[in-house]
Amino acid sequence: MALRRSRWLLRPLVYTTAAAAVSGGVLYISYRPRNIPGSDPAAVPPPTFDENGTIAPPRFPEVKTRAQQIADLKRSAGVRQVLESKNGLISRIFGESHNEEAEGSDEPYDLLVIGGGATGSGIALDAATRGLKVALVERDDFSSGTSSKSTKLVHGGVRYLEKAVWELDYNQYKLVKEALRERKYFLDTAPHLSMWLPIMLPIQKWWQAPYFWMGTKVYDLLAGSEGIESSYFLTKSKALEAFPMLKRSNVVGALVYYDGAHNDSRMNVSLAMTAALYGSTVVNHIEVTGLEKDAFGKLNGARVKDVVQEKNGMKAKEFIIRAKGVINATGPFTDSIRKMDDQKVDEIVAPSSGVHVILPGYYSPSNMGLIDPSTSDGRVIFFLPWQGNTIAGTTDAPTAISQNPIAGEEEINWILSEIRGYLAPDINVRRGDVLAAWSGIRPLVRDPNAKNTESLVRNHLITMSDSGLLTCAGGKWTTYRQMAEESVDEAIKLYGLMTGPVLEVPHVSGTEMVDDAAPLDGTCQTHQVRLIGAHGYSKTLFINLIQHFGVETTVAKHLTDSYGDRAWTVAALSSPTEKRFPVRGIRISELYPFIDGEIRYAVRHEYAQTAVDVLARRTRLAFLNAQAALEALPLVIDLMAEELKWDQKRKNLEWNDTVQFLASMGLAKSKLSVTRKDVESGRAGEYDEHERKLYSRHDQPADMIESDSKFESGQNPMIGIESHANK
Repeated sequence: MALRRSRWLLRPLVYTTAAAAVSGGVLYISYRPRNIPGSDPAAVPPPTFDENGTIAPPRFPEVKTRAQQIADLKRSAGVRQVLESKNGLISRIFGESHNEEAEGSDEPYDLLVIGGGATGSGIALDAATRGLKVALVERDDFSSGTSSKSTKLVHGGVRYLEKAVWELDYNQYKLVKEALRERKYFLDTAPHLSMWLPIMLPIQKWWQAPYFWMGTKVYDLLAGSEGIESSYFLTKSKALEAFPMLKRSNVVGALVYYDGAHNDSRMNVSLAMTAALYGSTVVNHIEVTGLEKDAFGKLNGARVKDVVQEKNGMKAKEFIIRAKGVINATGPFTDSIRKMDDQKVDEIVAPSSGVHVILPGYYSPSNMGLIDPSTSDGRVIFFLPWQGNTIAGTTDAPTAISQNPIAGEEEINWILSEIRGYLAPDINVRRGDVLAAWSGIRPLVRDPNAKNTESLVRNHLITMSDSGLLTCAGGKWTTYRQMAEESVDEAIKLYGLMTGPVLEVPHVSGTEMVDDAAPLDGTCQTHQVRLIGAHGYSKTLFINLIQHFGVETTVAKHLTDSYGDRAWTVAALSSPTEKRFPVRGIRISELYPFIDGEIRYAVRHEYAQTAVDVLARRTRLAFLNAQAALEALPLVIDLMAEELKWDQKRKNLEWNDTVQFLASMGLAKSKLSVTRKDVESGRAGEYDEHERKLYSRHDQPADMIESDSKFESGQNPMIGIESHANK
């Protein structure tokens, strides 16, 4: 009897204790202190003030010049170059030379990477940090294709997770898990170029709340230690407070989860430049015209030409790059390189167009994104703050492959229509508010070795041809590093390459301190190798720039977020304004914080060779506002002409090429025929009838401006006779 009574007393106690333990565990997991990736202090101490209150800015190692890199490419085939930098003359000699600048190995490269997008640049960095001799060539510019036209997210993909669950698709699950791991590496290796972004998932029906809550919690669980904050629920009032642009009638609450965002093309350029610092030969605007094979039909290099020479009015002579292995990482253009190897090979790329539009920043909060998981045709749309504006997209439709695809009006209008569906009715979503629009080509791939060659690969594909061409295609930005690692692993095995420790590690941070935790012992360490700009970056670095150079606060924040610790160099390359404040930094557009020092830095330290390189991929002005990019073009061309010694013919070519490129960024057709003189005189900024109606441009100041009044002047009975509005 006593035993039964004791059990009766103990049972509630046990249940209560167990419930408390479970609840406490859940609370601890949800709210435990976390080391948030990307929020660590600078890896190296910032410059300190001396007794006079001044800072000695850091001095950073420089990459080889583009001409030196091209000379290295030629040496792989036994051609040597002596570069006379003072008079600009280049003499070519064959065989031995005692000139120091001509010294170097004539051995072929271990790897030649074709393609300078995210994957190709990632492969070059991975191979170089394993002690391999690697070269990378790109026909256009780093990130000139798909890699600059993403949604700017670094994410596992909540929609992929949903498919994995409902379709019981293990490959989808693996893709999400892999991407969530890679998401953390982004913020560890490039904290200045990537950030955490809360994304709202509006709940329109109460039954959706548990479904979405479970999905976001599983997403958190899969992220594990790679995650940041846990997802959370917002009531209707809190959701509208966080995202006041939402339509009230459609919302009963919201869930917020966290993903990553980044500056895609600057990330790509940083990958390429970091690879160059670690010893890779990295050259843009070098076009592959053919592949070289030995007597046994195995690839041993490629024929290339320097496209810049043609732009300068000279004949571009082809030359050969020798390599033990060739990797094809050309994204949508994968099949064109594969057909150079074998004309009869079946195509594996199924190109898909993804259109994005850029709207003014007032369309979304500055620190909160939004996902619409149920559009009118079942696709997903993201609505995200980016670089002070708002990005919306994307579409997904089969397309033809072209170098600069143009976003169609049908796709643009579809995106705007979907936006109207979840924004408040008092917000007029206008076509005239679209500042830029572009189409990126996603290279979905088919496995040529699969039984069903029509089915698309969910993730990426690595395949080898009979002649030894290694192709890496598919995938997405978030998993570029994993794709690069697997490609180099495969290349080492197939080409019989020998990795080893990197004996001469560059001081990327500009200090003598150990730069990275990565032991460069011949294994893959790219998850720990910090990119250029990351070592000295901190959330407060912009203050040092303001105090030392006297740049504007918005400009200083932009420079540190785009260049990390290299912002010191960019600011130093900026012109004095001759004003009390700001002291340095002349804006190339009044609307955005891009300054002249960025153009000089792009040419001297990032291999920018065209105005498009600067406007689209070193700065992001062309992606943010096509009209503003057009108006900045004269200054950009003039500054680049000073750096690169362009003649008038080359400047005219740059003008025409850039205006045509801006057409693919959404520049109005009426502006495609403008001349430089039109821009400099202000005529390029003239607006057509549609633009005129967007705003009250010319009405004089009044309590009610004339164009807003329904009454003729002096006839409004609701306004006093003496009012300016009645006169």
